[in-house]
Amino acid sequence: MDTAEELRYLVLAAQREGNRMLAQALRPWDLTPSQAEVLRVLADYGPLALTGLGELLVCESGNNPSRLVDRLVLKGLIERRQSTGDRREIKLMLNTDGELRAKEVKGIEEAIHRRIDEALAGFDVEATLSLLRRFVSDLPSGQALTRRMVRKAEPGKNPGDRGGHEQ
Repeated sequence: MDTAEELRYLVLAAQREGNRMLAQALRPWDLTPSQAEVLRVLADYGPLALTGLGELLVCESGNNPSRLVDRLVLKGLIERRQSTGDRREIKLMLNTDGELRAKEVKGIEEAIHRRIDEALAGFDVEATLSLLRRFVSDLPSGQALTRRMVRKAEPGKNPGDRGGHEQ
């Protein structure tokens, strides 16, 4: 196995194990990791149009999370609201139950992040982060992550919400 292949499989294995841990922790809340990501993005960046939400999701490479949103609406966690300025514009936002669930998800994620931090203790991970950033920078998932980071660094700006109309 050459270095590139080993790296690819190590990243895949780490992602799968992390996703398994997250899925197991979310099971009592009847959420998938992708649904949890939608809740967290709306909690951190919402309200958003569907296209704006899609631009910030790593779990959805097609930028169209309509099925995820539909399931969360059915679960009573997300609301669709018509914009007062433009009747065609639909904003997605967490309702009270969604806000509570997003807080639970955040706690679950923080526990997983502490476990990862423990595994990384004593390692200089900056070179690995730089490598992974470079690898995904021009790919949809990497761009979604970059948009989130820009948004966090520049409060008040919302690059993931171009207004947009829900399709």
